[in-house]
Amino acid sequence: MARTVASLPAGSRITDYISLGVIAKFFPREKVDAVLQQTGRASVRQRDLPAHVVVYYVIALALFMRSSYREVLRCLLEGVQWLMDPSAAVKVAGKSGISQARSRLGAEPLQALYKAVVAPIATEQTKGAWFRQWRLVSLDGSTLDVADTADNDKAFGRPGSSRGSSAFPKIRFVALLENGTHVLWAARMAEYKTDELTLAEDVVPALQKGMLCMADRLFPSYKLWQRAARTGADLLWRVKKNVRLDVDQRLPDGSYLSRIYPKTADRHRQRKAIVVRVIEYRLHNVPDSEPLYRLA
Repeated sequence: MARTVASLPAGSRITDYISLGVIAKFFPREKVDAVLQQTGRASVRQRDLPAHVVVYYVIALALFMRSSYREVLRCLLEGVQWLMDPSAAVKVAGKSGISQARSRLGAEPLQALYKAVVAPIATEQTKGAWFRQWRLVSLDGSTLDVADTADNDKAFGRPGSSRGSSAFPKIRFVALLENGTHVLWAARMAEYKTDELTLAEDVVPALQKGMLCMADRLFPSYKLWQRAARTGADLLWRVKKNVRLDVDQRLPDGSYLSRIYPKTADRHRQRKAIVVRVIEYRLHNVPDSEPLYRLA
């Protein structure tokens, strides 16, 4: 029997549906339903925007930040229709409906979904993801602009500038990054004035044995190093050039063993030491480049 040739709705792009497929691949419906049940946000009655659709909608908003809220929702709902039920009518909610749906959902399901799903994904064939037997990851932090509203200004704050203050409130975040894929996982966010070291203390427990974690010179501290080393991961962190790293034992390759201490008094009494291997290097045309140190 002849079948009607399938076609996309007028004005739609195949990329709209491919994007939905990618979202569904990495955030499977069963995972979404599980976190909705876990957080008590599953829809108890049929709505135009049920909870699982709103989860996908919020994810899509992050991917299409240059598009309007309603346009992103239109593409999402048409994608759901095309993938699941071509005969279903598409009804795009107005601003009020969208706002109410997002308020019902809240942030908790998205946080739980992130923790449950987002993790390193590199395979053995992924370029840039490995060095010898180690999975390469980096510890880093940055800031993100958020909407210029009174609530965001109160919750997150904003940096100062030469003309008063920044145009937008900002959040500060620290995360682990898988070098080969650029997947950010174990991220922690807080108000702008929060120190990156404070956030990093909640991030590094996500490290695992078999990883080689790199970090820049702003992160090394006795407490953070100790917490990261306990995970079994290997660490390769830059340090500031004024850090005291006495030579305890010179190794054949030119590196040497040293010790770090929580306080100067501990150094004087030779207690609470952590043994590290120091690798000194010099960048071209940068005579004062910092050494790196790594767990011995």
